[in-house]
Formats: sequence, structure tokens, C-alpha cells
Amino acid sequence: MSRRLEQATEEALLTGGTSGRRAIEDAGFSDELKEKLLDKVRDAKFRNKYSGAFAQAGMPAAAGQGTRGIAAAQPWAGEEATDDAVLRMLDDAKKPLGPASRGKFEPPPVDMRIKRERPVSAGQRMANARDRAQTYAGLGVKGTGLTDQEKEDRRNQFRERFSPGARGMPDSVTGIAALANERIEDAIARGQFKNIPRGKGVERDTRANNPFIDTTEYIMNKMIQRQEIVPPWIEKQQDLVKQLGTFRARLRNDWKRHAARMIASKGGSLMEQMQRAEQHAKAEKVHNPRYRNVDQIPVPASSSDDPVMVKMRQQAQQAAEKPTTGPDPEPGEVLPPPFRDPEWEKAESAYMNLAIDNLNAMTRSYNLMAPDLAKKPYFSLEREMAACFADVAPQLAGEIKERATRPKQTAGLGAMDKPSTSILEHFRQAESPRIHLEADGKVYGFREWWRDIWGRR
Repeated sequence: MSRRLEQATEEALLTGGTSGRRAIEDAGFSDELKEKLLDKVRDAKFRNKYSGAFAQAGMPAAAGQGTRGIAAAQPWAGEEATDDAVLRMLDDAKKPLGPASRGKFEPPPVDMRIKRERPVSAGQRMANARDRAQTYAGLGVKGTGLTDQEKEDRRNQFRERFSPGARGMPDSVTGIAALANERIEDAIARGQFKNIPRGKGVERDTRANNPFIDTTEYIMNKMIQRQEIVPPWIEKQQDLVKQLGTFRARLRNDWKRHAARMIASKGGSLMEQMQRAEQHAKAEKVHNPRYRNVDQIPVPASSSDDPVMVKMRQQAQQAAEKPTTGPDPEPGEVLPPPFRDPEWEKAESAYMNLAIDNLNAMTRSYNLMAPDLAKKPYFSLEREMAACFADVAPQLAGEIKERATRPKQTAGLGAMDKPSTSILEHFRQAESPRIHLEADGKVYGFREWWRDIWGRR
């Protein structure tokens, strides 16, 4: 039992590090047993450090030179020594000569005379002493404002670091683990594990575990957001909005330009033309008030052609399409009818019908993909024309004024527009010369005609 206890104690001392030695000290062993165990530990370390010398000393006399060299060699530490690597490369590069080709070894001459040391001046000795003092002070022992206890701790730390046995590495896994534990315990004792900066915490989404939310749909939406993927119905919606904006912008621009020209063509001063346009705008506000954008009216998912559903849709649309408030015409004021041009509408009807059909086809494709809350109603040419007339009517007066006050663009005088200085130059410049360039691949000309007449038959 005592032998097993002694073995366990030795193992704790060898592999336990500082904590193992502290446990042995606190276990209540006698001083004699402690000294005996510590002597064994020191003896084991000494034998491990000088294992080559012990192996060579215990070598029998009958052992050969190769056996003695192997015993005296350093143990394998995982890396090849530089001397061995150089010798191996030299042997591989140039094979050694045979015994017959080798010359007789002659040792180099050795000068046995006593050589005197080179004298050093007093200034050089002082400089060397100063450099050594600065090096010693640079170790952090002097001139740093430390207390005596801190200086003593620093000296002990340097002594342990630069001692001969401090750099000895264990040759077993257990020894490496013991060394690691010892260094960790020393670092904990010095307080190096205090105030360690923490990393970024894990972000937890509480809505992912909400029982009132569809987990599958929520996770899919989060994946789409992280990957920056656009659903197909969103792309359809963007194309539809782009086409609709282009159609409405062109329709309003064409009608504004045409209406301004027609009102201005009736004659009168600029103020009369602007007043006439304002009268048409007031009449437009009375007969065709501006409504809210029809794109903002939602379409129920259960919408059908049933009379009840049609009535419900009409009521919802009437409630949504409330006319915007504006200044009412003065009482007793006679207003002209809203300005219309049936000929222009007839000329543009082909384009407008085709554009409305294209928009409705895109809307139908979009509604098949989009969810119920994002579906859009179909477009009507009458509704689009009414919205166009209501939007453009207040802008006609400004358009007429801008067209009247816009500076006219005059072309610069060219070579033909310069006044002529003589009659000959006038007739010469009356008609510009015309140059006719014949084709390169001419088939029949004067030369061919002359050859046909006077040539041999």
C-alpha cells in the first residue's frame, strides 16, 4: 500500500505541475517523505536532461564505436539537426572516396606560442560598462518606477525564463499536459484571464418561436431577405408600374401639347388665351373632378361576376374614389364645356387601345402570382382618359404662357445665307451644284460603245 501511495505521489509531482506539488504539501506528509520524493523528482529530471551521458557511462567495454555513437547521440525530438542535414546532403551530392583513393590525413600546424590579449583602452571599457548597464536597465528592473515587490517579482520571472532548465521540453504527452496546466495556473495567478474582451453575442429572433406565426413561411421570408432575392411577383409588379408610368406620361404630354395648341389657335391676346384655358379648367373640375389613384383600390380575393359581389365592388370603389376638394366656381358664372377633341381621340385610339390591352395582360399575369392583398385592378381606357383630362386641365394656362414666351430658335447663317457682293455671285449661289457619282461597277460606257462600233466583227 505504501508503495502504491508513493507511486501516486511521484506521478502527481511529475505530471500535476504546481497544483500537484501544492496538493502534496497540503496532504500532511512528513518532511522526510517529502524530501525523499522531491529528491526522486530531481534525480529523474537530471537523468532525463543528461540521458546521453548516463547511457554512455553505462556502456560495456565490448561495445563498438557505432553503438557508443548511437548512445551518445541526442534523442529524436521530431526535427532533424542542422549538422545531420548538411552531412546527409553532402553525402548525397558527392559520394565518399574509397579507402584506396583517400589521401593520408595530415593535421594542420598548430601555433603553440602564447598570444597576448588585445589591450583595451579605459574609454572602451567604460563604453562597454555603460552598454551593459543600459541593457540591464532595459529589462525593466531599474528606472521604471516599480516598487520593491514588483521588482522582485520581475527578477523571479526573468530568472525562471532564462534559467537552463526552463527551456527543457517534456518528451511525453503527460509531461506536455502538465507543463500546459502549470503555465495556465501561473497565468491565472498573475491575473491575465481577467477582463478578457467578449465576442459579439448571438442574436436570437423571438418571432421564430412564436406559436401564432407560420414558422415555415417566416423562415423562408428571412432566407429571402438575407439572400436579397426578389420574388417573381415583385418583378412583375415593377415591370407593370414602369409600363403604366410610361403610358400615362406620354398620354398627358401629348394631350397637353395638343390642347394648348388648339386653345391658342382660336386667336386673341395671351391673356385671353390663358383666361380661356382657365375657364376650361374650372369646367373640367365641375364635370370631371380628380379622384384618388385607382391603383390604391384593393381587389378582394373572392371577387367574382356575381351581382352581389359586383355591387360590393362598386360601393367600395365609390367610397375610395372621393373627389378632391377645390375652389368652386363663382355663382352665376357661365362656364364653357370641358375641352375635348374627338378627332385627336380617334387618331390616337389605336395606340391607346393597344397600350391598355398590354397593361391588362401584364396585370392578369401579375395577379396570378401576387398574394390577395397585393393584387391590382384592370385598366380602362375611359377611366385613364378622364384622369388625363382632369390632371392636364389646370396646366393648360401655364403651357400656353410658356409656349408664347419661349425664345424662338433661329438657325445660324451658313455659307448660302451670306449676302452676295455681286450679281455673278448671286446667280452662282442661287443654285448649288449637283454632283452625280457613278457606280464603281459600271457595266456599259463610252469605251464599250466605241469598241462595239469600230471593232472587228
